[in-house]
Amino acid sequence: MLTGILAGLAAGALWGLVFVAPRMLSAGAGGYSSVDLTSGRFAVYGLVAVLGMLLGLGRRRWPTMRQMGAALGMSVLGFSGYYLLLVVAIRDAGTEMPSLLIGTIPLWIMLLGKPHGLRWSALLPGLALTGAGLLLMMASTSGVSDGAGLHFWRGMGYALVSLLSWTAFALLNSAWLKRHPEVNATDWANWLGVATGLGALLMWIAAGSGMQAVAARGDSMQFVLLCVVAGFGSTWLATILWNVASQRLSASLCGQLIVSETLFALLYSFAWDGHWPTPGQFGACALFTFGILASIRAHR
Repeated sequence: MLTGILAGLAAGALWGLVFVAPRMLSAGAGGYSSVDLTSGRFAVYGLVAVLGMLLGLGRRRWPTMRQMGAALGMSVLGFSGYYLLLVVAIRDAGTEMPSLLIGTIPLWIMLLGKPHGLRWSALLPGLALTGAGLLLMMASTSGVSDGAGLHFWRGMGYALVSLLSWTAFALLNSAWLKRHPEVNATDWANWLGVATGLGALLMWIAAGSGMQAVAARGDSMQFVLLCVVAGFGSTWLATILWNVASQRLSASLCGQLIVSETLFALLYSFAWDGHWPTPGQFGACALFTFGILASIRAHR
């Protein structure tokens, strides 16, 4: 159990980097879209996965057709499809409200992934603390749209579908790994990477800036470096760690550990900006931390 918890927290720490990476380009001459950075990240993930398979990392090099089909479906739910929905949601509804809606994913996974032998009363402290943290973070967020038009609610609809997509991925991914103990975490991360890399190419063709436009920008090397770091660390390595957690822990506890992504993202953001969190943000982070600890205790 300890190995699974540490792996889940490490995955959250790596995922949190993705929220800061786009801001590292904002001061440059690039003006990259979210699709550019995310397509680059997923393409690197796909390349690393192919190299891992060619080098024989893991017990198996190549999946069966059924296993590859499962990886393709999971990649759409948890990577390319989920992100495209989120990009459209942010385009129509702005950043804040879709992000807060996505922030409820841990609550849904905890509710839907509860082990049969665990009482609801044991989960309530973790759920209550996480919910209170979300409410406090929402209250600390300013600039929510007033008098929003049709495009705003359309964007919130996309955000809701993206929430359902990643929640389904987390639950189905955990169940699939538990049904297939012969597939280790590295194998599955590689297979997901190949499928996600294909999706990244389609995403770039559909909505990316194009290779010539990227190469002409002044910070193109920084863009490439961030894609490599995000693709290798925040995607390939983080997926392996998340698979380890999914194999060793219940879906409800994994759902609680997803909160660590928000915590690390806030920590990196505060460090990048060079300022302390507001009292409301600090209180929300404290509630998130206590929620994780309460959920771990409930599952012991």
